[in-house]
Amino acid sequence: MKIDILGAGIGGLTTAVALEQKGIDYTIYESAEKIKLAGTGIILANNAMQIFQKLGLKKELEASGNHINSLHITKASLKTISKIDLSYFEQKYQTKNIAIHRGVLQQILLKHIDLSKLKLGKRLVEINKEYPYTLKFENGTVASSKIIIGADGIHSIVRKEFFPKFQIRKAKQVCWRGLVNYELPKNLQPKLKEAWYNNLRFGFVQIAKDKVYWYALTTFDNTIEEHQKHQLKEKFNQFHPIVRELIKQTPIDQIHTDEISDLYPISNWITNKVCLLGDAAHAMTPNMGQGACQAIEDAFVLSECLEKYPLKEAFQKYQKVRISKAHSLVKTSWQIGKMAHIKNPFLAKISTFILKNSPEYLRKHQSEKLFKIAKI
Repeated sequence: MKIDILGAGIGGLTTAVALEQKGIDYTIYESAEKIKLAGTGIILANNAMQIFQKLGLKKELEASGNHINSLHITKASLKTISKIDLSYFEQKYQTKNIAIHRGVLQQILLKHIDLSKLKLGKRLVEINKEYPYTLKFENGTVASSKIIIGADGIHSIVRKEFFPKFQIRKAKQVCWRGLVNYELPKNLQPKLKEAWYNNLRFGFVQIAKDKVYWYALTTFDNTIEEHQKHQLKEKFNQFHPIVRELIKQTPIDQIHTDEISDLYPISNWITNKVCLLGDAAHAMTPNMGQGACQAIEDAFVLSECLEKYPLKEAFQKYQKVRISKAHSLVKTSWQIGKMAHIKNPFLAKISTFILKNSPEYLRKHQSEKLFKIAKI
């Protein structure tokens, strides 16, 4: 059995690591000409770290990132409205929650695969669906494939070719992301803070000794061009001095701007010898920080299924195990994004009240479902 993975993002590389360990042959096709130490930050929540613990990467990742023990929704002043304490789950699963540079994570994953199986500069443009499939790349090369895993992101060509009935859903929100040389006060270093105020959000977290990852969001009515990154200082001038300082110290050409979208849940990720994974299957808005984490879960579950079952049954089992949780998180993340950007002042106060007064047991129960890894 030889598997072709389309996409060398977090989901594709984690899949390759898991297949490598199981002795299952694979090739990864990646559109980029070079894997650079690029990107901003990422939170490897407890569920993702449980997977990396199973893959033997836990200690390496913990040593390369920053331990996060709590998540806080705050006012602009950084006064906490709602808090999730992660220590219970760290003790239960013997894993930490790690904030890390996305590029550092990719480099660690690359160390654990056979690099001769990584084919760069292979931007997929078309698939001839007559079996065995023919992969056609932008540079004019082609490759024959018998088993395809589409890990090629929200704008997946694999999904477009084999599952054409889908909808990319736009949230009408703009997100800025930055990485800055900065060391937070000691009391903030093990925390992720996300401040909400007047249709604006600003989150930040230490990802290394001298690096802070931050993100900011707001909504737009017509086009994303309504909000320019040079306006950030003015937009967030009512926020805590740390927020203003993080924006000030980040070079404007190092601030990344994206429009927030997700994939409206689709009922099927598999057909014949083709399977979708990660954002290609269930792209979600970043409001729960679970996009990459769910791709990591996909990768491990799929590899387990491929090891234990014949191909057709393996794909079916993978989808059955993963689809309900992934779709639930797509839905919840979308709703959180809408709640966080309520423009009506009265309704905004209600949402803040609900956040502030939601019982601890309910937050714990929700986290329990999120961090639980399915057994195969």
